[in-house]
Amino acid sequence: MRERSLEELIGLKRDGGSHTEAELSRLVEAFVSGEMPDYQMSAWLMAAYLRGLDRGETVALTAAMAHSGRVIDLSTVPGRKVDKHSTGGVGDKTTIALVPLVAACGAPVAKMSGRGLGHTGGTLDKLESISGFSVDLGVEEFVAQVRRVGCAVAAQSSDVDPADKRIYALRDVTGTVASVPLIVSSIISKKLAGGADAIVLDVKVGSGAFMKTRDDARDLADELVSTGEALGIRVVALLTDMDQPLGCAVGNALEVAEAFDAVRGEGPEDLFQECLALGSRMLHLAGVARDLDDGRARLVTAAESGAATAKLRDWIAAQGGDPRVVDDPSRLPRAAHTRDVRSTVAGWVSAFDAEGVGRAAMAMGAGRARVDDVIDPEAGLVLAAKVGDRVDVGGLLATLHAADGAMLDAGEERFRESVRVGATRVGAHDLVLEQ
Repeated sequence: MRERSLEELIGLKRDGGSHTEAELSRLVEAFVSGEMPDYQMSAWLMAAYLRGLDRGETVALTAAMAHSGRVIDLSTVPGRKVDKHSTGGVGDKTTIALVPLVAACGAPVAKMSGRGLGHTGGTLDKLESISGFSVDLGVEEFVAQVRRVGCAVAAQSSDVDPADKRIYALRDVTGTVASVPLIVSSIISKKLAGGADAIVLDVKVGSGAFMKTRDDARDLADELVSTGEALGIRVVALLTDMDQPLGCAVGNALEVAEAFDAVRGEGPEDLFQECLALGSRMLHLAGVARDLDDGRARLVTAAESGAATAKLRDWIAAQGGDPRVVDDPSRLPRAAHTRDVRSTVAGWVSAFDAEGVGRAAMAMGAGRARVDDVIDPEAGLVLAAKVGDRVDVGGLLATLHAADGAMLDAGEERFRESVRVGATRVGAHDLVLEQ
């Protein structure tokens, strides 16, 4: 049978047809090599967005993307390598706490992370608020650090899954981000190329998440799990609440300090409980824990004994950061100006627009609207009350952090629009919605 041209492949998907595995490999190879220009890939992405991809196509596309560049070989690292991925939210600093907690329990963690865009934060931006911390590790350096220290978190190098980087850049500007098959292929291809044996997925649900409803989040989780397992990776997924920020801190350096507390088993209870929920599954998949209860117990011991904090210092030092920051968070960047936001009414905090809280932090410089925007690591906010908490007139709702008064004004306006104080008490949200 004659091989279809690139134009014919675009037309096939436009008209609702299905691709073979070979055709999807051909599309990815042609795009990465430069044979297929951006405008043709953009046309195909829009056709895929509108017509969809079936499960077989999603698996084939994911495999082709993962093998479009170098696949990291972690076989020299003893043990089963486990990774964690979050679909993104507000105040989600779990990676920074989970990595040393899980590594201190004996499970190697090799993680490629990303940067923030829009109202969701990025792990790499947060880590770079630590003086000297480098996220740019070569593949050999990355593998060697995991073998030596037990963990590493780095930016995806240019030769690992180059198809995903280029395709995502087009999706971001062509209105094709919100496609479950394309989301799945992006996430799983990166994990496959990163060398993970198993993945724990944290699929966020709610006002601050990409998936606003539980049904949509469940559909995404099911596709992620089935695609990963079809390609030989053990995958488990949790649906977790993102109708309010996770923890209290929103903003890079502020979140790092809060993550340090979680490594010690301190700080906001919801953050530590999420670390236990995700980390116990990581330890079970890695073969370190017999079951989830054993995993939780090991994590609590690592936190309370100081073993996780010691691992945190080693990890930071290995990537060039100042490990003294762990015991002295005042070494983190601090904003020149702060402002307390107080309630104008008495009652109970009944709801947040979590995305709005994230955008309040953005307005003060904590996030980027475009890829080339510069982030202020000092900026952000710290909640003083969460859903279910009582506040009086003049009671503290949050403290804002920014470089100047104008940014505080913008942040306060956006924050006040995002918090609701009502006359009736509302119960605290369940953290883990489904597992």
